[in-house]
Amino acid sequence: KSDRRRKMVFQDVVLVDGRTHMLGRLASVMAKELLSGQKIVVVRCEQVVVSGSLVRNKVKFTQFLKKRTNTNPKKGPIHYRSPARMVWRTIRGMLPHKTARGQAALARLQCFEGIPPPYDTMKKLVVPEALKVVRLKPGRRCTGLARLATEFGWAHEDLIKLMESKRISKSAEFYAAKKLAHVEKAKAAAVANTAATDAALSKLGYFA
Repeated sequence: KSDRRRKMVFQDVVLVDGRTHMLGRLASVMAKELLSGQKIVVVRCEQVVVSGSLVRNKVKFTQFLKKRTNTNPKKGPIHYRSPARMVWRTIRGMLPHKTARGQAALARLQCFEGIPPPYDTMKKLVVPEALKVVRLKPGRRCTGLARLATEFGWAHEDLIKLMESKRISKSAEFYAAKKLAHVEKAKAAAVANTAATDAALSKLGYFA
């Protein structure tokens, strides 16, 4: 954990890929980092998972929907339907968000479905102690936030899938071009005669 903190805290922005992370475990790590002063962006929130079957999680969310202000439901609690806001609300529940310190920490958090620009070209991190493959026993049931949100009225699952497929194909094209350029550069370096240039540079102390 100390190694993770040395890597994460006090970078400009830490970009976390939410894919196949357990919701609660991811949220607890994010809350701690936010309180430490780190800015965090969580992408692909629709692929975050919750332990338990879809039926179980639907029952739990239905019970959550019943919690409201009787006289005026607009006063709260607010039941967010999109996966990004579900993740955001879970993290908020682990912050003292009614204090100035907690509000400042929450302001350092952003959550998105998919990977919108400019984050699609940035290096993304994972949280190993929150990954489903590490924490959930093989064969146990789990529910993706995209499916759960769709069951309760979120209407953008197909759109996010379409945008993600376009992003992935574009990324594959970029990587193929990058590999080709690397191969061409290696070929050019192999046949280039740089003896005269190397001799001139060594006199200036570049190879010392």
